This record gives sequence, C-alpha cells and structure tokens, in this order.
Amino acid sequence: MKQSQTPDLRTLECGVALTLPDATLQVDVLEAGILRVRKFPGAEPPEKPLIRYGLFRDEWPTPKFNVETNRQGVKLTTDLLSITIKRADGALTVRDAEGKELLAEIEASASGPDPGLCTRFLLPPDRAFFGLGDQTRERIEHRGTKADLWVINVSSYIPIPFVMTNDGLGFLVNTTRRILFDLGESSKEQFGFEAKGDTLDYYILRGASPAEIIGRYTEITGKPPMPPRWAMGLWFICRTQADAREFVDDCHAFRKEGIPCDAISLEPGWMAKNYDFSITKDWHPERFPVPSYARKGRHNFLSAARRMGFKPGLWLCCDYDLSYEEERRVKQAEAQKKGEEKADGGYEQDALLMKGARRMDPGTKPDVPWFEHLKDFVDQGVEWFKQDGANQVLTHPDRLWGNGMLDDEMHNLYPLLYSKQMYLGFREHTNRRPFCFTPAGWAGLQRWTGTWTGDTGGEENTLVACLNLSLSGHGMSTCDMEVTTKEGIHFGFLLPWAQLNSWNYFRHPWYQGEELQAIFSDYAKLRYRLAPYLYSVAWEAHTSGLPMLRAMPLVFPEDRETYGLLRQYMFGPAFLVGAFTEKVYLPEGDWYDYWTSEKYAGGEWAEPRLSARKGGPLFVRAGSIIPMGQDVDYIGQKPDDELTVHVYAGASGAFTFYEDDGHTFAYENGGFRATQIRQEAKGNSLRVEMSAAKGSYAGALPQRRLEFVIHGLKSADKVDLDGRELAQGVGLHGPFWTWDNVSSTVVITLGERDASRQTVVTVSS
Repeated sequence: MKQSQTPDLRTLECGVALTLPDATLQVDVLEAGILRVRKFPGAEPPEKPLIRYGLFRDEWPTPKFNVETNRQGVKLTTDLLSITIKRADGALTVRDAEGKELLAEIEASASGPDPGLCTRFLLPPDRAFFGLGDQTRERIEHRGTKADLWVINVSSYIPIPFVMTNDGLGFLVNTTRRILFDLGESSKEQFGFEAKGDTLDYYILRGASPAEIIGRYTEITGKPPMPPRWAMGLWFICRTQADAREFVDDCHAFRKEGIPCDAISLEPGWMAKNYDFSITKDWHPERFPVPSYARKGRHNFLSAARRMGFKPGLWLCCDYDLSYEEERRVKQAEAQKKGEEKADGGYEQDALLMKGARRMDPGTKPDVPWFEHLKDFVDQGVEWFKQDGANQVLTHPDRLWGNGMLDDEMHNLYPLLYSKQMYLGFREHTNRRPFCFTPAGWAGLQRWTGTWTGDTGGEENTLVACLNLSLSGHGMSTCDMEVTTKEGIHFGFLLPWAQLNSWNYFRHPWYQGEELQAIFSDYAKLRYRLAPYLYSVAWEAHTSGLPMLRAMPLVFPEDRETYGLLRQYMFGPAFLVGAFTEKVYLPEGDWYDYWTSEKYAGGEWAEPRLSARKGGPLFVRAGSIIPMGQDVDYIGQKPDDELTVHVYAGASGAFTFYEDDGHTFAYENGGFRATQIRQEAKGNSLRVEMSAAKGSYAGALPQRRLEFVIHGLKSADKVDLDGRELAQGVGLHGPFWTWDNVSSTVVITLGERDASRQTVVTVSS
C-alpha cells in the first residue's frame, strides 16, 4: 500500500526518494530480492556509465512492494526483504521476511562525488565473504581483509565490485572507479566500501543460497551467452615465431597424432608490424604471404586449417578509443526509441580539457568502430581473436577519452567495452556465435567473454583466480595449460575451456615424451567424450547464471570446511576436481573415484589411489547423470548419433541434456532440444527415466544409438526396458545388458532409440 507524499518523501513507481539536508536518498525495489540504493546531491540521480552503455540492466517490470511511513522513518517491504530508512539521516536497516536483521548501517553513508562515496555496516560474528573477482590468489573467503579494486596487469586482472555472504546477502556497487572494500580488516565489528569521485549507487541482493545470489547478480549484469559448441574442445596457440607453413603443420600434427583439437591461433608474429595497435594492420609479408587473390575463398592457410576442422584465431592488441562507438550505439538506441532513422554525430565535452587531460590518441578514427577493420580477417577465415592485456590493463592518467571521461572512470570500464564490442561486432557481421577471449574485465564480463588468467602460467595461483571469478558470477575461465607436468595437464583440461599456449616448440604436446603425450592425449579424448555434458552445463550457466566452474562454497555453503579449499572445485554438478594435490575434501554424501569407480563416504578427506598417476583426483557425486559422446578429432566431425549416459547410483538425481545447432542464435528463439534424465532408487531397484525430448532445432537427429552405464550397484539380477525384461549377454543390435564385476557397473545397450520416445530402465538386485 503506497502512502501519500510528504515534503521530504516522494513515493515512486518502484520505491521511494527521501530528501535529506545534504542529498537525496533513493531506494528502488527491482525484484523481491533486489534493492537498489542511491544517494546523490540534488533531486535526480546521475546516469552511471555501466547503465548508459547497457552493461547493467536498467529496465525492470513494475515490482510488488508496500510502503509504510511514520515520523521516524520509511519502511519498504517485499516478499523477501524489508528495508527501514531513518528520516533524520537516511541510515538503513534491512531485515528478512521473518524480521531478522540482516544489515544495519552504522551511520548514514557519504553520498559523493566530492570527496566520494562511503558506507559502513555492522559485521555479524559468523559472516563470511566471497567474490571480488580476480584480485587475490591467496584466498577465496575474504573476511578480515581489504580489497583495492583496480585493473592491474598480472596481479589484479579482473576485480569485480561484488561480494556475497554465507548468510544470504550480496552487494554490487555500480561504479567503474577505483573502490576499496573493507571486510573487517580495520574493525572486526564493521564492513563497507568507499570510492573517490563517485556517488553512492549499490544493489542489495537476497538469496537462499550463494547460487541464488549469483542468479540475481546476473539478472543485473547479464547471463553468459551460449558459446559455440566447438568452444568445448581444445584450443591451441602456436608459438610467436610461427609462419603459415608451421601453422598448417601444427594442424596436421594434431590430426596425425590422433589428439582432438578445435581452435588454433597465432601470436603477435602474424602482424607486419609487431604489436600493431592500429586499424591498418596486415599480415607479415614473409611469414604470411597472402596475395590479394587468396584473401578470401579456398586458397589461403586459414582455409586449409578450416578444411581440417579447425577454427583459426588471431592475437590482438588494442589502445583504440572505444568510447566513440559506445556513444554512437547509445544515440542509435535513443533515436530508435524516438522513431528516428539515424542518430546525431559525435560526443564531445571539451570543457574537461580544463582539468589538464590530453587527447593523445592519434590511432583512433572516431567515426570508425574498432571491429570494422577486423571484418576483413573474419572474411578470410578468422573465427576468434585473443584480446591480449596489452594497453587495456595499463593506466593512462592524463588521457581524456572521447566520451569526456578521464581515466579514473574509464580504466576499469575499458575492458568491458572491449569485450562487448568484440562480441557484438562478430555477431553482427557473421550471425554466428562469438567466443571472445581476454584476461581483463570488471562487473558483468560473463555476458560477453571467456577469460584466461593472463601471464600467470597454469599452476596453483591460476586456480585460485578461477575460483574467485566463479564466486563473482564468471565461470568461463581457463589458463595457459602447463603441459610439461601431468598435474598441469589434468587441471588444464578440466576447466570450462581448455587452452594450450605453446609459445615455443618445447610446449607442443608431441614433444613432451611418451608418458606426458599419452596423458595429454587421454585427457583430450576424455574432454571430447564429455562434450554433451559440458555443453549442457554451459546451457545451465546461460539460463541460471551458475558458472560451469564452481568453487566449493558456491555448492556447499553450509559446510565451512569448504571456505578454505583452494585446490579443488566442482566442474558442473557432477565432477569434483582436485588440482595440484593428491588429497581432496569430500562434502557429505557418497562419491565415486572416476578413475577406479571406488566409492567414498563424504564428510572427510580422501586420497584416491590413482590420482598421482593420472595427474590429480577426479570424483563424481552420487546421484549424477553424465551424458557422453564418441571419440572425434573435432566437434562436428561426425553426427552426434551415439550417446552413452553414465548414471552414478546412491542418491536421487536429475540432469538436463541440452542440444542445439551449435553455432547460430536460433536457441534464443526456442531453437533447441532439452531431454530430462532422472534416477531414483526404490527398494532394491534403480529406476532411470529419460524423457521424450522437448523442442527441436535445425539438424536435430530423430534417432540415436543409446547406452546406459549404471555405476555403484553391488549386483544386478534383472533389467527392464519400458516394463519388458531384457536379455543378459552380448547381442548384435540390442537391447541387452551385461554386468561388470571389476567396475561394478551395469551396461545396458539399447540400440537405436527415437528422441521423441520416453525411455525407462529399471535395474533390480
């Protein structure tokens, strides 16, 4: 129920605005579990760049909430939260639906921009903090620390002004300025954040779990898109000195050695001018002689790679002023809303020159978008670009950008604009799904790009960077695989995307010696068989925001033992990966050693027998369902007409097997197919149900050969298919079943099955 307005209070469609002696405090209800808090001089809030450039969501359905007022304050109530505002100073208190206090400001916040924004809250004794992106590789739980969030080469590639707690809260600050989070270092009784030169603007998120909070965070900043299906394969980056012949020889070597691989790219040596920041770059004339007649079509080295099943890529460096293109897109959007065909021209704020900033950017052509010069390379066969750190991770303290910003506001924003324009540029030019690739970012990067951990190698510290990113809503991460150790190979392949940067010959997989090459090849083949699982997990990330790589507290927040785990993670819902360790902590429940099928009880540490030989521990959670495909040299080489569904008994479980065409955007309009697979134990039997597939897409197979592999049963006496008993033993075409005493598995071979038909298998013992 909304109350009438008073001289100091305005009731808005989505919240309230309270006039204070020195500022206006505005609290908006965006959803039942999302509040936006702003404090600013004057009567109207300033527009923030993350909103202006479409990086944070700004349009929301009209929310449901109540407003109550009295002489002391104002109270807004949703189904999940209530927030009380003191009339005297604007201090906030937030409670849950049952009235329990969740958040209380110690005193009224500073609004900024001069001297800046600042807010402080009481810190409950048991509150833990997760998030903040890749700004430390020492921890994933941040209570008692300070975090200075500013993009810095190597040491702080992707700081993210987002933090969530173990008791159901999240905080996202809407700023691109350098911001300090103090999570109980200065005082054990309080936490908060502060930044110079900006007004207070932050979101309070409420969720029953960290996963739910991540979901709300990505409601604001955007869900990750579906990657092209080939991105689930192996990526290989040639050495810097490679030429066209070496490039295609590397392609040939993968096929000759029987190591599956999908993506291959070149480092800076491909350019005529090393580290060419311009938009006139071209091929190195000696290393990559590409005459005009071979620029497009079948007669260049890129086409040869594509005929072998590879997706070629190129290394890039960028110092272009991307703000001109952003302003152009803003004006185009505004013109479309007004029904105009064309927007006005440039965007200048020359008054800012009085601050001493200089335009020092002779390479930028304000009327030419950055992606424009890359279209020619895409037309020649390039499928992706590696956006190196280069100048995007460096400060430019005296630079005045084309949109009128100084570097203190643009520095953290720039990597986001770079990834956004790469993604949209490729999409608009090709109508194919992009896969962007960068080391740097800020809040919301998961909407545009995949990341690698930059110039930090492929060992333990890179894992912690990936864990912190997963706790900040970004999970499409990887590193430069450390191919010279089996531990590095194990870790590198069990990441959302797997990338080997072979900057010199010694890192090529076929030069690692017999043992390491065999391990590398085995992991590569395993990854490709897992492609149906990985792609389905990517769909889950796209729809829910839950990353593919999941730090342990993201999945097991009630188990405080997980808060300090830096050498393990969940890879989708099924796999627990241990990296650079021989021991892992198994949360409550049953677990299976993937390598041996041995069963372990959770709630304790485990040291599996074969992990050292394989490169690291790999466990599967009881109740998991894992669809797997066949051996291929690259994704799409063969029709996906064989599917093996691995079922791990011991708990009820479900999984959505997802399919689409793998490269277009038809999935955005329903062009996909989803199949629910469930398992449930009933007495002495296990029932596995694979539903009829829902939906369709161009190229969807009506039938495929289907097999179930049931792990963890002590014995099997009878197997029924759709209510009919199957014969035990080996047949020519199926259906039949066999029992393996060594691995304690039931293998049920069903033969050809219609995707539109439900399949129910029951195993009795």
